[in-house]
Amino acid sequence: MNQANDNIPNRPGAGHSPSSSRLPTKGGEDPDVRFLAENSDLSPKQARELIREHGNDRDKLLRIARTMKAEG
Repeated sequence: MNQANDNIPNRPGAGHSPSSSRLPTKGGEDPDVRFLAENSDLSPKQARELIREHGNDRDKLLRIARTMKAEG
């Protein structure tokens, strides 16, 4: 056996883990969704829908988000 690999624990499924070391963030990869979800009480799903309906104007989105309640 290769000595370099002797001390590596066997973790089932580890070979299928993402190659990126970044952890998932609220809202995923879309910076507008992430911004809105992190700066309001909206879920990423609600933030994405709001952006789809109203565009990408962050000030406008935050004003609308303040009137909405996060889904439980």
